[in-house]
Amino acid sequence: MRRSVGEVALPRLRGHRRYLDEQPYLLPKDLGEVNRLDFQHYVLRTLLRGNYLAPIEQPRRILDVGCGTGQWAIELAQQFPQAEVIGLDLLQVKVSSSPPANYRFVKGDVLDGLPFESNWFDFVHQRLLFLAIPLSAWPGVVQELVRVTSPGGWIELVEGSSSSSNFAPAGPATQQLIGLIGQLAALRGLDSEGQVMRSLDRYLLEAGLINVQRYPIEIPVGEWGGRLGSLMAIDVCEGIKAISAPVAARFGLSEQEVLDLLDQANHEWNELRTSYSLAVACAQKPAAS
Repeated sequence: MRRSVGEVALPRLRGHRRYLDEQPYLLPKDLGEVNRLDFQHYVLRTLLRGNYLAPIEQPRRILDVGCGTGQWAIELAQQFPQAEVIGLDLLQVKVSSSPPANYRFVKGDVLDGLPFESNWFDFVHQRLLFLAIPLSAWPGVVQELVRVTSPGGWIELVEGSSSSSNFAPAGPATQQLIGLIGQLAALRGLDSEGQVMRSLDRYLLEAGLINVQRYPIEIPVGEWGGRLGSLMAIDVCEGIKAISAPVAARFGLSEQEVLDLLDQANHEWNELRTSYSLAVACAQKPAAS
């Protein structure tokens, strides 16, 4: 590896929400968000019936970019005990009491380049960073993921969108609420119209990968969708609550007005049987000639 970056524990998070300074990332880095990210992980694992869709077999090295709480990477380390598994993020927001011996956290920012040698990882995973990576940076980020992937290795990207078109059908409260979030995202240079989600396979193709596959996924939102729908509604609600304060401040609303809109939207999801769109794309780096 080009350089070694040690583990850095996040200071105790008490009181007000903690947002990252000088970062486009919309969501906070606090204990509530830590819990939501773990919850979201279980929702996605249930949805995908596993932790990934790429046809990997026995990877020797695995990288999770934007690892959040590290739960996905830790589970991969348990599934592949012979592999070295690294979770990379801006901060280590959760320190596991007994992580697998083959897992470690590395502090880093993909926007500054990954602190690893080229052709190093057999499987590179990146999930739900549409509220973290500026729209203009996506092609370069994917190129960086490709750089650190070994010939014959796989990359998997999972993304959604802060566009109201990702909620279908969307009632008036949902459209208004998600529209405000999208406007705030756009002000920070983030994707507000679902362009990243629609372009995942194109990014991979343009980066020179082969065997590109795209999987569009619809997730029910609300109790109408059974257990999965109920879990997804909780995840969406908690995510929106986490950014209700900056949304309210930017658009001259009270935080309670934003939360009232969320309550109305929650009712709409059940009335209209709303689903949320995600996309998973995976591709393989050509083997060395």
